[in-house]
Amino acid sequence: MTSDPYIFETEALPSDERFLPPLANGLLGWRVFGDRMHMGGVYNGEAGECHRADLPCPLAVRMKLEETGKHTYSLDTHTGIFSHTVSTASVVATQSFYAHRHVSNILVMEVMLVREATAEDPITVELQSSFTPSSDDVVFQPAPDYRGGRHIYGQTKAAEVHGDPCPSVHLIWIPVDASLTLQTGQSQSRWGFIAVAADSEEGARAFFDSGLELMEAGSLRPSHCQAWAELWAGSSLELSGPETWSRTVIGCLFYLLSAFPPLHNAPSQFGGVSPGGLSNGRQGQDYWGHVFWDQDTWVYPSIALFQPNVAQSVLKYRVETLGGAKINAEQQGNKGLKFPWESAVTGTEVCPVDIYGKQEIHINGDVIMAFQTYLYLTQDVAMFQEGRGSEVVWGVAEYWVSRVTWSTEEQCYHIKEVMPPDEYYYNVDNSVYTNAVAKYSLLFAVELAVLLQCPVPPEWQEVADKLKIPYDPEMKYHPEFDGYKKGVSVKQADAVLLGYPLGLPMSPEVRRNDLELYEAVTDPQGPAMTWSVFVVQSMFAVGWLELGDAGRAQTMLNKCLRNIQGPFQVWSEVPDGSGAVNFLTGMGGFLQAVLFGYTGFRVQKSCLTFAPLLPDDISELRVSGVSYLGNKMDWVLRGQEVTVCVREEAAEATTAQRYSLQVVLKKSGTTLPLIPGKKVTFPREPGEVQKLDSTVGYCWPL
Repeated sequence: MTSDPYIFETEALPSDERFLPPLANGLLGWRVFGDRMHMGGVYNGEAGECHRADLPCPLAVRMKLEETGKHTYSLDTHTGIFSHTVSTASVVATQSFYAHRHVSNILVMEVMLVREATAEDPITVELQSSFTPSSDDVVFQPAPDYRGGRHIYGQTKAAEVHGDPCPSVHLIWIPVDASLTLQTGQSQSRWGFIAVAADSEEGARAFFDSGLELMEAGSLRPSHCQAWAELWAGSSLELSGPETWSRTVIGCLFYLLSAFPPLHNAPSQFGGVSPGGLSNGRQGQDYWGHVFWDQDTWVYPSIALFQPNVAQSVLKYRVETLGGAKINAEQQGNKGLKFPWESAVTGTEVCPVDIYGKQEIHINGDVIMAFQTYLYLTQDVAMFQEGRGSEVVWGVAEYWVSRVTWSTEEQCYHIKEVMPPDEYYYNVDNSVYTNAVAKYSLLFAVELAVLLQCPVPPEWQEVADKLKIPYDPEMKYHPEFDGYKKGVSVKQADAVLLGYPLGLPMSPEVRRNDLELYEAVTDPQGPAMTWSVFVVQSMFAVGWLELGDAGRAQTMLNKCLRNIQGPFQVWSEVPDGSGAVNFLTGMGGFLQAVLFGYTGFRVQKSCLTFAPLLPDDISELRVSGVSYLGNKMDWVLRGQEVTVCVREEAAEATTAQRYSLQVVLKKSGTTLPLIPGKKVTFPREPGEVQKLDSTVGYCWPL
């Protein structure tokens, strides 16, 4: 195994092909050597039958040499390139795959043969293809070849919404030869093959042209690698500690970044982030490629902290599904917007089980949390004006107001007949998580309306102020819902999410009580060991870090490592390898526990707070590229000190300006200006990063 933690290397592939490395770029995704790929926003099937459409992958090719040699398989996360290398006495043959990071409509395979000094005869490698130009989901037909490339096109068999047009797909690819030969006298040679997918013939031809131009200029691989280099330069998380942990953190961030479109040339067809990523989601598997709260709550926060301009695609995805969300609310007899529990392209509900779509309404608040985080990180008001984010926020507020009922007996508002994130229970009243996230989304709607100088319906504040948040004052803990009995088993302890990510004010005693009570009753063998078990374990870890117990937090996080399937750091939903594969939800939860748990980062209305704490077996944590108010910050946590440096160059900002920053330490009251290019070191204690002069530029309303 290489000593570089960014390179996952092995001499033998996993026996279960589901754990071969998935490669994606926010638009296209596939598992190396596999004969199926997926394209963002392309689904087949109506309503509950809707699933990611399987597309044939022209790069379903394996390399074979007659001569016996040493095989090495490597995923280089520096560059997002997977390589299969065979080293023999006469040749070193390398086959490489990547989903192009700069031009996201292109998949690439390259083969390179390098002659060893003693060899003279021609050397041939076979390329064995399992590609067939057909699909169970798309009715393809041939089109004339284009510039030496084969071309097929077609439409899915059924649209998500009855009567809507079916999505179109065009594939153009360079045919793969059955064999390649390094001729006598040649010391080395390289061959390149591209496959392009687009939703129109014009688009497919244009992207194929771009691919050929990059190949002719020798820039196909360099442009891809440069795009990944830019991404890593603006978002990296590294630690000094157990090697397993280092690779785990890097693998999580790599696969999460792969799920998002590039910094530049973002595709118009970004279809959101599903639990198994773009490489998975075929019919009956990996949640069919649907988008859940996983995207907004578990995957989005870490990417937003590093790359808000990349993470913005999640918000745009929700804006694009406004029409469907309105239909969902109307069908439930409510006003405003009701985002679907399971979403595809239109925003109408595609969950195959009716009760989830009707009752797991906390999704609305989860969506608003993502918008709120973005605004606090960037102060990009344009996203909420021209970008229509305000329509999302206010539409959700209207939904909550129409969904609540007034309790004369308790003199507060109730939200009845819901399914909380804890899916053991349904038809319950006043889910503590659902009500809390509804309260916060209403308060944010008020805040946004004031910010944009728009009228504020008084019922938004009224409902937010008087919405019931279940709490037991005698036992000093938060019951999951009305009627929950202390000590009863839960599938996922959603009450612990009140502390993080919601940030509901509570005393350390109550926070500890919630953690201890629900840790004791969370079912470790819930149905299919659902994703939620180890995601919530990550949130338990954040809670214990808040309370200063790093050892107990680390115990919780160590349990998550059982879900990693080697050698390519692919996560499975269940430790035994079953369930969804390349489980981005689990990676997102784990990454948040490290990124927000160890640092104590919390994105607040007027500041970014921190409260660093490292477990004993991690000596240093380096967080590079934290984005805040147009700045990029690099943080280093070690022992009893913290070092912060604002980069001299501005971030690729969506903000109107870059604000000057300062650190204010909570205990000592020390104030430290953050001057770009100058490192600032201070004792490890809680504090916050805020504007150096809050009177300059945009000011939040009081």
